[in-house]
Amino acid sequence: MSEELPAIRLTDPRALRAYAHPTRMALVGLLRLHGPLTATRAAELLGTESVASCSFHLRQLAKYGLVEEAGGGRGREKPWRATAAFTSWDASPADPEQAAATEALQRAVLDGYFARTTSWLLHRGADAPEWREAAGFGDSAVLVTAAELAELNARIEELTRPYVERLGGSGPHPEGARPVQLIQLAVPTDTPEAKAP
Repeated sequence: MSEELPAIRLTDPRALRAYAHPTRMALVGLLRLHGPLTATRAAELLGTESVASCSFHLRQLAKYGLVEEAGGGRGREKPWRATAAFTSWDASPADPEQAAATEALQRAVLDGYFARTTSWLLHRGADAPEWREAAGFGDSAVLVTAAELAELNARIEELTRPYVERLGGSGPHPEGARPVQLIQLAVPTDTPEAKAP
């Protein structure tokens, strides 16, 4: 069995709200994918933020332990690194302030998923045919108990783990390998709103 990948669990409502900012989530994602980056390089990769903005957001992320200085450099040219490969939080905390912050973060994460999917749809025509064929989205309706859904989620995580581990590995990657975001949504469809006529 492979070693557990490092994770950080957010419980402080202030940390949850800080991480919910789209630029901050994007910066953490860049650091996880590309390793240590300066604010200057992060701004280049994002293409939508200034160096000053990236520097500010990196300092905010550091306040909550999501990133840290990687050593070397000064000011905006010092490199930063992510402190963990994954970020998690309680799905339904009892504390009202934490619950509100969690909901805001989950909405921000979902918005990011749809923004990246829309961007891919808009630009997929320029991609290689094999990537256009392999990428995509769809859904399957399943009838499960809560325990079965938890087991299904665990099995999906186990199936994807070898590919996730490649991102942090320093070894060679298969020729033609590209970063791909697998988005998993498992939500009940029989909510009161769905039943309304």
